Amino acid sequence: MLDNTDRKLIALLRMNARLSTSELARQLDISRSTIQSRLRRLETRNIISGYTVQFNEGYEKRLLKAHVMLKLVQKLTGPTYVALSKLPQVTALYSISGEYDMITVLSAESAGELNQIIDQIGNLDGIERTNSSVILETKFVR
Repeated sequence: MLDNTDRKLIALLRMNARLSTSELARQLDISRSTIQSRLRRLETRNIISGYTVQFNEGYEKRLLKAHVMLKLVQKLTGPTYVALSKLPQVTALYSISGEYDMITVLSAESAGELNQIIDQIGNLDGIERTNSSVILETKFVR
């Protein structure tokens, strides 16, 4: 169970995972060694499994994004997942219920790149059918 300090620590890291332990300690008004101990505990408990890059808002807004629904050949689900995970433009992959089996979220710097990656995905072994929707505007993300 997370306490209030752990939640505040995680919130700070979600805003900027590059904050130093000294800066985290200063903002939370606790010692640097306490921060290190809490981070180690959160990592050991598999609450924090890694640190990542967050794009600048201006760059993020320039990217074109799309949801691509995927109908898979069931016997090839595993290899298809592996192939999709190797594409850097694939930022998320969800298994879903319904007519389609998965939804992938793509990010690209241009319409041409977006079109190329959608075609590349459609040509993967194991992809039976795709249905793409370009995201026109993001209202909010939590």
